[in-house]
Amino acid sequence: MTMSTRRFGRLGWSVAEIGYGMWGIAGGEGGWTGADDALGMQSLNLAAGNGYNFFDTAWIYGRGHSERMAQRLVAAHRNRQVKVATKIAPANRRWPSRRGDRFEDIYPRDYLREAMAQSQMNLQTERIDLMQFHVWEDEWTDDPAFRAIVDEWRGRNLVDGIGLSLNRWEPWNGLRAVASGLIDAVQVIYNIFDQAPEDELLPLCREKEVAVIARVPFDEGSLTGSLSYESSWPEGDWRNSYFVPENLRASVDRANNLRPLIPEGETMAGLALRFILANPDIAVVIPGMRNPKHVSANLSASGKEPLPPSLHAALRNHRWDRIPTEWSQ
Repeated sequence: MTMSTRRFGRLGWSVAEIGYGMWGIAGGEGGWTGADDALGMQSLNLAAGNGYNFFDTAWIYGRGHSERMAQRLVAAHRNRQVKVATKIAPANRRWPSRRGDRFEDIYPRDYLREAMAQSQMNLQTERIDLMQFHVWEDEWTDDPAFRAIVDEWRGRNLVDGIGLSLNRWEPWNGLRAVASGLIDAVQVIYNIFDQAPEDELLPLCREKEVAVIARVPFDEGSLTGSLSYESSWPEGDWRNSYFVPENLRASVDRANNLRPLIPEGETMAGLALRFILANPDIAVVIPGMRNPKHVSANLSASGKEPLPPSLHAALRNHRWDRIPTEWSQ
């Protein structure tokens, strides 16, 4: 099976339309429990060997562990033109950012330089493919400190591209940055439930040739169809704080309502990926994958025939506009 590719905005990279989200395999404080390095590296290598060439990581994923796994992957597949996107965590370690936060407080200049150096060391490279700000407030776009660090990174040839990871359920909170021409990519939650990026963000990114990275394609698990009203996770797993009772029940209800639309021979997860890939404004979608089974299953969604118009229209009726809360992180 061959992975289909897409153009990654004005950077012009040819990337597999399905990438690899590396949070889940990193483990560590505030992450997903049950991570296994051997299985994780097996999954990464299987992915690279089957056409995946875009890997999204962050320093906070295992406090550098995910970045170091990405470095091992790149070293083993140097002939495959693998691209690695990473992220600089907010200095206060708080997700999401808050209205009124100042860029200089969340991303102080010295902190940014230290974080860049740490990611360079973990990835064993002087030039990072895509460095992203892990939280964002759009009013920072005109902050001289933001513009200065962008100029510094580009001037010192430290990055190929600069991107933003937008706060959950706030696709509007990056429009000024996209319009400014200062960034090359934006990462946003986009899936069957979270269709709001289509309203303003995706058309503007198309106009400005800013690549769109679709994250959380499975709505943190609800769009895999694997959650139930009784789902729980080991102590320390971040899903316990995200799937609070009100969110778990609502998510399972919505997934159950979606089940009758799944075509014969398809899975809910496969349908979720195909919905996203039906949108040409998406450069790459980055499902999290924790084992080889996930890698193979997600690969099968690439290059399929477009969804029938009637099914696509029916899926649009499952849009779920949500407002950030204290648990949505």
